[in-house]
Amino acid sequence: MDDFYRDYILDHYRNPRNFGHLEAPTVTAEDLNPLCGDRIRMELLVDADGTVKDVRFSGKGCAISQASASMLTENVRGKSLEAVAKLTKEAVLENVGIGISPTRMKCAMLGLRVLKSAAIGSLAAWPDEE
Repeated sequence: MDDFYRDYILDHYRNPRNFGHLEAPTVTAEDLNPLCGDRIRMELLVDADGTVKDVRFSGKGCAISQASASMLTENVRGKSLEAVAKLTKEAVLENVGIGISPTRMKCAMLGLRVLKSAAIGSLAAWPDEE
C-alpha cells in the first residue's frame, strides 16, 4: 500500500494539479520553509458568496511540499473560505497517505499554512452582510 502512496506523491510532484497563476486572483498568500528552502504561493479566485471558484499554486521545493500543495488545491475548489480556513493537519496527512517524519512535517504542512493564511486573510477583509 505504501508504494501506491509513494507513486501518488511522485505523480503530484511531477505533474502538479492547478500549478501556475490566475489572471486576476481575489486573494494570494505566500510563505516558505527556511529549513529546506520550500516556497509556496497560493492564489484563490473567490466569488461574492465567499466560495473558492478557482485555485492555483506555484513554488519550488521537495516532493512532499509540492505534492501536498497540489493535493490541497484539488480539495478546495467549491468550498467556502470558512471551510478552507478550518482545514486540518489530519486532512493533509490523509491526502498524503503515508507517515511523515517530524523533520518533513513542515514540508507537508507548508501548503496548508499558505492556503489557510489566504483564506483567513480574505475572511478578515470580507464585507459583513447585514
